[in-house]
Amino acid sequence: MLPGFGLSLGVTLIYLGLIVLLPLGVLAMRPWEIGLDGIVRTLTDARVAAALKITFGISFLAALTNGPLGLLIAWTLTRYEFPGRRIMDALVDLPFALPTAVAGIALTTLYAPTGPLGALAAKIGIKTAYSPLGIFIALVFIGLPFVVRSIQPVLQDLDRGVEEAAQTLGATDLQRIAYVVIPALGPAILSGISLAFARAVGEYGSVIFIAGNMPMKTEIAPLLIVIKLEQYDYAGAAAIGVAMVAISFGALIGMNILQMALARRGRT
Repeated sequence: MLPGFGLSLGVTLIYLGLIVLLPLGVLAMRPWEIGLDGIVRTLTDARVAAALKITFGISFLAALTNGPLGLLIAWTLTRYEFPGRRIMDALVDLPFALPTAVAGIALTTLYAPTGPLGALAAKIGIKTAYSPLGIFIALVFIGLPFVVRSIQPVLQDLDRGVEEAAQTLGATDLQRIAYVVIPALGPAILSGISLAFARAVGEYGSVIFIAGNMPMKTEIAPLLIVIKLEQYDYAGAAAIGVAMVAISFGALIGMNILQMALARRGRT
């Protein structure tokens, strides 16, 4: 046992209590001001249900897309040497540093019908900005660094000798990646996807510009919370927030269980 364990544990519990549990507890209590019927009425409202479906559905799709995309980028940055690699590695972190509103404006400028990429997509009948596809693009943009940075250190520490042994035994490149590399990276990939999903669910700034914010079509749950706050419906806003916390918590628990199962399988 390390010296100072009691003090460290006490500080940790105080921090978690004041910064995490206390605000969540207050959030959970606020919706009860309108009673159970009011909470049910708020959450079953067609506009709220559509916003939650859009938020969680597109966030999940964006996180899943970031999985193989982040693996490819992490593999390229880790396994290959090429001119500009360090610059590309630094650019991966750009969505971390870029204000979300600035990211939203930049993405809207690119993917709007009059923008360079949006105009090209419009020629083949694809609407990018002001559609669910625009939300998807924004969430992929802000979630990608989480997957890359989760995979990259694990990939750097991966023993190359195991891959070389598999290759010596006659495994093809595809078999080596599928049976040696991917199982070892499985927990890291899931961790990155979980972080990207959690980030996407609560994203606001970069989405509201490119989404169009049309009720029942492209309106996200965080925006609906802001709208209810502007209408002084604090209990209704808190009810949507509690629903988002509950759904996110359940999804993250499921991903963590799957991650632990993959880790145990990798050790065996």
